[in-house]
Amino acid sequence: MATVGERVSGLDSLRGTTPAKPHDARAIAALAANPGCARRALMDGAGVDKDAAARHLGFPAPFGQSPFAITRGNAFEALVKADGCAELLRLLRDVLRLPIDEVAYQDVQNVGAHLRHAHTRTLFDRAARGEQGTLYDHPLLSLKIAGHTAFLEPDVVAFQHGGRFHIVEIKSFAVIDGQADPASVSAAARQAAVYVLALRTLLEELGHDPLLVAHDVVLVCPENFANRPMATLVDVRRQLAVLKRQLARMTSIDRLLAELPEGVSFDLLPGEDGAPTRSAEALAEAIQQVSARYAPDCLSTCDLCFFCRDEARRDGASDQLGRQVRDELGGVATVEEALALADGLREPAPGQEEIARLLRDAERLRRECLA
Repeated sequence: MATVGERVSGLDSLRGTTPAKPHDARAIAALAANPGCARRALMDGAGVDKDAAARHLGFPAPFGQSPFAITRGNAFEALVKADGCAELLRLLRDVLRLPIDEVAYQDVQNVGAHLRHAHTRTLFDRAARGEQGTLYDHPLLSLKIAGHTAFLEPDVVAFQHGGRFHIVEIKSFAVIDGQADPASVSAAARQAAVYVLALRTLLEELGHDPLLVAHDVVLVCPENFANRPMATLVDVRRQLAVLKRQLARMTSIDRLLAELPEGVSFDLLPGEDGAPTRSAEALAEAIQQVSARYAPDCLSTCDLCFFCRDEARRDGASDQLGRQVRDELGGVATVEEALALADGLREPAPGQEEIARLLRDAERLRRECLA
């Protein structure tokens, strides 16, 4: 098994001369969206700029919020944090039963950037030892990603005195009649899980119980069509479990590195002006040396989604039909193979007998309905 240094060196060689892209909370949260993808594990572990690679390949992904959405989000966060987080305190007293007299507020953002991480560690060490502390605005946490340190900045951390730390995530998508967009809530939960894991790691490094950080995060959103904030608790244990497995996989990817042909690199070979000098064809050939696990969900989480979708379509892979269909098809790798089994034009391979029977039954029912 490779040492940490050898593993980091191997991942750095994959990236080559292209500068490493630092991980932020959104990027780390996206890792949990598709934990079975070897291509993503290697490229993220190496710090490859997937957005730059996708644009060079001719498959740019239209990610990023609109200026209007960013402005709206900033305005809503400012409203929630106005007057020393007075509105947020009101919400926390409801959802966390925060005592009235606990109103201490620490704006960690006011400390210089180079001191914020050390200052954050000191504040949480004191809070975990029982000193008063209620709200920590924009603390700076860190998390190791395949040997590299990623710095993370949650919106707010609330500390219930004598109790536990709670991550507060402020989002500008609305909750209408008690319901929010499931995809938006899921993305917020994955991002909050990153902060929970980072804060638990920090407390463990300081010698405290990591479970002082609650798995229930406080999600603050606008209510209905007004800008009045509301708060609810979201359980992120499932997202935490997936995230831990993926990060463990990224720090134990010796097997994936060993399976790569010698000399494979995702280097864009940027010139003096920063523009890639490597041909798109050579880069595509290198990337395709690593298997992907494409699913339609990748369209909202991964910069390489259009490249991998095109690859899946050319190969006729069943992955393009979605994770549920892919998992139900079991060992049937392509759409062509599934259709042949359904029509009875192909004999099932060992282990495919049950799925072949189900496909034939489904095809028979389809024909009966059409008739």
